[in-house]
Amino acid sequence: MKRFILLTISLLVATFGFVACDDEPVVPTDPQLEVTANNIAGEWKLAEWKGVALPDGSYVYIDFVRRDCSYKLYQNLGSFSTQLLTGNFYIEIDETIGSAVIRGNYDYDRGDWSHRYVVTSLTATKMTWVAKDDPEDVSIYERTEIPAEIKGE
Repeated sequence: MKRFILLTISLLVATFGFVACDDEPVVPTDPQLEVTANNIAGEWKLAEWKGVALPDGSYVYIDFVRRDCSYKLYQNLGSFSTQLLTGNFYIEIDETIGSAVIRGNYDYDRGDWSHRYVVTSLTATKMTWVAKDDPEDVSIYERTEIPAEIKGE
């Protein structure tokens, strides 16, 4: 009889323990990747800038090439047609903030990018850049395939 009572109490305690657990589903998060030329290589689309999605019909695509740290940027901001900008990008670790910073320049002596960007998040499908000198300037990129018509193919 004592065994039966002990078993019953144990089952009740275990049942209440499971009922008391949080019922919210566990949402898996994408693992963060190290910010390297290899991990950002590929095609990306600017999904959001300064907290706002780009207006309908506007786009910024960038294709990072790991082999020579070059890029091709396709955009139509302020234009009815696609503008192609090319150049090189560089990734450095800023020891003062302990984060990776991406910077770049444009081919044909067009100068450097207007900002250096702290890469605050990089997953297989998404990356976030924050301008080092303007924390309001946040760019969110999503991995995508650049449409052939934009590439001029």
